[in-house]
Amino acid sequence: MKRYFIRSAKYFVALCVLCSVLVALNLSTGMARLSLDETLYVMFRTPRGLLLPAVVVVLSLLYPRFGFTARRVEGDVEEDRTQIEQAFRAAGFVACGESDGVLYFRGDGLLRRLQMLCEDRIAVSQYGQWILLEGNRRGVARAAYRLDSYLSMKRHG
Repeated sequence: MKRYFIRSAKYFVALCVLCSVLVALNLSTGMARLSLDETLYVMFRTPRGLLLPAVVVVLSLLYPRFGFTARRVEGDVEEDRTQIEQAFRAAGFVACGESDGVLYFRGDGLLRRLQMLCEDRIAVSQYGQWILLEGNRRGVARAAYRLDSYLSMKRHG
């Protein structure tokens, strides 16, 4: 539960930074019709303006539910380890450890890690006849797609 709130708080900060950057861009390029004071007044003191902060809070609270996933790909972690490592490398991840038969991967650079709010660790484990990938939705989706492709080529090639 603690991890849920940490992820939620990180996403809240990221959304606030994004909104601030957009307001700053609008003001600096002359695209905004309102001054900074007027913008803040409308955003926090009018019913219509309060919609944006409310949406930011709701999205932040729901982010841990829709931002993380688990995907299965048919295969074996031990037999297909080479393909797993290649798929993660191609998806922009590097191996960062192994514990009790679970492989861990992280984003390969600071930019990728920041894009995923430092929630970039993906766990790869065996689940019956499946390879189970758990972690950030974007990272898991990229890696699972590539892994499925690599394993398909291995079986049919």
